[in-house]
Amino acid sequence: MLSMLAEYQFLRYALIAGLLTSVVCGIIGVIIVEKKLVMLTGGIAHTAYGGVGLGYFFGFEPILGALAVSVAASCSIGAVKRHTGSAADVIIAMMWSAGMAMGILLIALMPGYPPDLNSYLFGNILSVTRTELITEAIVCAAVCLVVFIFYNDWKAYLFDSEFSAILGLRVTVLEYTLLVMTALTVVVLIRTVGIILILALLTAPAAAASMVSKKMSTRMIISVVLGAIYCTAGLAASYAFNIPSGAAIILLSVAVYFAVYAATRGKRANMCKIDNK
Repeated sequence: MLSMLAEYQFLRYALIAGLLTSVVCGIIGVIIVEKKLVMLTGGIAHTAYGGVGLGYFFGFEPILGALAVSVAASCSIGAVKRHTGSAADVIIAMMWSAGMAMGILLIALMPGYPPDLNSYLFGNILSVTRTELITEAIVCAAVCLVVFIFYNDWKAYLFDSEFSAILGLRVTVLEYTLLVMTALTVVVLIRTVGIILILALLTAPAAAASMVSKKMSTRMIISVVLGAIYCTAGLAASYAFNIPSGAAIILLSVAVYFAVYAATRGKRANMCKIDNK
C-alpha cells in the first residue's frame, strides 16, 4: 500500500481526503448526535444536490453551488426549526425533496448529454482533485478552530441549551454556527461518500463513540480515529476489489457501530445480572 501511495498521486489525494473527512466528521458528528439533529442534517445534505445541478446548469464549479445552497438551506431550516416547533420535520422533509428535485430538473434541462452525477450521489474518493482537497483542508481547519475556541460554550450548549441561555450564553448564535458548520461538512463529504450516504458517516462513528465514553473531548477523539480507520480501510477495499469507495466506507462504519452496540449492550446486561445477585 505504501509503495502504491508513493507511485500514484490520486491515491495520496484520496488518503488525505479521507483523513480530513474523518476529522471534520468526528467533531461535528458528536454534536449532531448529541443534539439529535440527524433529520435536520439529512435535509441540509440532500438540498446540496440542488446546488450541484445549479453549478452544472450555469457552468460553474458544482461544489461551489453545493456549498452556497447548503449554507442557505441550513440557515433556512434553522429558522424554521426555531419558529415552527412540531411542523419542523415536515418542512425539513419538503426542503429535502425540493433540493433533490431542483438538481434533477436543472440537470435534465442542460443541453447535450447530461453529466455523470454518481460521484456526487454515492461518492468516489479516488477521484478527488487538488482543488477539492484544498477546499476540504480549509473547511476542516475552520471547523476545528471554531470548536476549539468556543469549546466550553459547546459543552454548555450540549448539556442544557435552555439553562445556557439563562446564564447569558448566545445559544442562537451557537445553533446557527453549528448549522453552517454542518453545511460545510456536507460539502466536504460529497466527494468522499456522496450525498446519499453522508448521514451514515456523520453519525456512525459519533454514535459508536458515545457508547464508549460520555466525555465530549474523548468522544470526538474516538470518533475521529474511527472515521480515519473507516476511510482508510474503505479506500483500500475500493482500490483492491474495484468496488464503490463510498459504499465500502459506510458498510464498514455501520458494521462497527452494531458490533460496539452489541458489545456494550452485553456488558450492561452482565452488570445488571451481577447487581441483581
